[in-house]
Amino acid sequence: MRRSPHLASLLRRTLAALSLIVVGEAGAARLTVFAASSLTDALTEIGRVFDARTGHQTRFSFAGSSNLRTQLERGARSDVFASASLSQYAPLRSQGLAGPETLFARNRLTVITPAARPLAGGLAGLARPGLRLVVAGPEVPAGEATARTLELMTASGRYGPDFARRVRANVVSEEPNVRQVALKVSLGQADAAFVYRSDVTPGLRGKVRTYPLPDALNPPLAYPIGVLKGSQEVEAAQAFVRFVRSPEGQRILMRWGFLPAP
Repeated sequence: MRRSPHLASLLRRTLAALSLIVVGEAGAARLTVFAASSLTDALTEIGRVFDARTGHQTRFSFAGSSNLRTQLERGARSDVFASASLSQYAPLRSQGLAGPETLFARNRLTVITPAARPLAGGLAGLARPGLRLVVAGPEVPAGEATARTLELMTASGRYGPDFARRVRANVVSEEPNVRQVALKVSLGQADAAFVYRSDVTPGLRGKVRTYPLPDALNPPLAYPIGVLKGSQEVEAAQAFVRFVRSPEGQRILMRWGFLPAP
């Protein structure tokens, strides 16, 4: 039986469309990204845009950078690691677990209090006896940055003698990640806390007051990102890193309170 030209043309177009669908499905990757908790909102949005553009499926695991590093050292599988500190990324590279990093964002600390309980005396009030202060643990980047900033504040002479020691005496809790720190203040379980600027999200702004730290005492913190050596989706992982560094990725990061990449 002779097939009509129209039917043959329709069949060819249908087969071509089906082949594109198969190629698209075959080319789609399932990525896992380990990322610092301070990146939760920004990377979630970046992931949605990236997936919509590429057809990939990106799953995130957010936690303190030191926690994620430990998981990776113990054999956890991920394709990408985005850390809040080079000090948590570099050991993975030196152990052969991660490839070269690229810096993709910067952040600064700020002090927050519950909206209804302003900090008497401003930043100097952090040393007031009886104040309940919450900080990130010393093993996580936000905790490291807090300790460094307190030493700089003490050395400046602006906040009274022995400032860092008096502030540390007020610490009632050290949290495993900075988002837990911000949560405690928003719930009124602490009087003040050191968090990243990016942690003061739109949902938090009505619940807290913010006390910016002087830039000279609050150096920006650089965030590295890179592809992990055990990745089974290297090309897709590299594409994700490129997108984070792209102008669109940078705009999303800045919208969530981050400073642009160095």
